Amino acid sequence: MEAGTRELGGQARRAVRREWLEPAARAGLVAKAVLYAIIGVLALAVAAGAGGETTDQSGALATIAEAPAGAVLVGLVAAGLLGYALWRLVQAVFDTGREGDDAKGIVRRVGYAASAAIHLALFAFAIRLLADSGGGSSSGAGSGSGQEQQATAGVLGWPGGRAIVIIAALVIIGVGAYNAYRGITKSFMDELVVGGGARTAVERLGMVGHVARGAVFALVGVFLMKAAVEYNPSEAEGLDGALARLANQPYGQVLLGLAAAGLVAYAAYCLADARYHDPAQV
Repeated sequence: MEAGTRELGGQARRAVRREWLEPAARAGLVAKAVLYAIIGVLALAVAAGAGGETTDQSGALATIAEAPAGAVLVGLVAAGLLGYALWRLVQAVFDTGREGDDAKGIVRRVGYAASAAIHLALFAFAIRLLADSGGGSSSGAGSGSGQEQQATAGVLGWPGGRAIVIIAALVIIGVGAYNAYRGITKSFMDELVVGGGARTAVERLGMVGHVARGAVFALVGVFLMKAAVEYNPSEAEGLDGALARLANQPYGQVLLGLAAAGLVAYAAYCLADARYHDPAQV
């Protein structure tokens, strides 16, 4: 009887996963691909001297909002972001990705929860853009780095604020290192069901994309660390500011071009992930 009950419970969980969680995850990965493609393409334009400016995920949403039928497109991306956030939250709480309860599994699940929070915030920003577009306003758009600097200034003013910012910087650098590790070891391929020539292409895109994303995240963490050490919040940078400051380094246009191309590769990998993600790991 008990075994039969467990089997029924397992069937119910698989049905829920198949009916809504899997489509939500795949839609979320497509939305993520769209945002990273915009970030990468805009950065490539800056690197090539074609003008424009670097941006982050929020800026990418604002860019979509300014396009023809922008409200519809933002709505679609917002739905994907919500789906992605719910997927990661379910993974964190119910361990549908089978990470386990050991230290490594707990860290992974905490990471899923953090990812859920980030994408819920992006979803909320997209909804704000939709609300603003109804009144012809674009006040929802803002500088990612400006917000980062304001937040850093606020935290530095707290008791023990410098230590908190240093810990946050270390976490971001750690996330960057983990992305680079996934790219170098190709461990992301364990989550995909793909074979033949497509597997080779996805593997290469994933390697380049994860390493580039990891490097950019680590750069954001380094700037945040510098802000804490120097007690200067203006040193903190978001993704957009980190890419912009990369362009000002020696050989900066080349470095920015490589980073931008890597982010475009990551966007392509996200599309492949949406297509080939193993349903059993959703």
